[in-house]
Amino acid sequence: MKNWLFSTRPISKDIGIFILRVGAALMMLTHDWDKLSNYSAKLMTFSDPLGIGSALSLQLAILAEFFCAILLALGLMTRLSLVPLMITMLVAGFVAHAADPFPAKEKAFLFLVIFIVLFLLGPGKYSVDGQLNRPRRY
Repeated sequence: MKNWLFSTRPISKDIGIFILRVGAALMMLTHDWDKLSNYSAKLMTFSDPLGIGSALSLQLAILAEFFCAILLALGLMTRLSLVPLMITMLVAGFVAHAADPFPAKEKAFLFLVIFIVLFLLGPGKYSVDGQLNRPRRY
């Protein structure tokens, strides 16, 4: 029992990556659903942290937080889909909420850490990428 509890070998790395990938993607989707479903109302109030206009800022946030999150959940083009998500969380944490206290930017930093870990680990075996790249047996 002691060897199992303190072992550094994973029980199942691929299942862990799957849970982290899908869980983070679903939480990001629910976080962004309000922006997508109330687009017109959000357009009037969305911030412009990079000086590119609030409409473009909102569209880029929706692209990353909704559409890239769907790709992340599927594990399709995983590392590529993580790049806009990481950039969005960097902007949210360091630019949009720069003057806010830490609890206001904590969620952005938590998502950023998860996305960095997934970028480094890859999508895992239980993903579309993993199935497309598995060795073929003929």
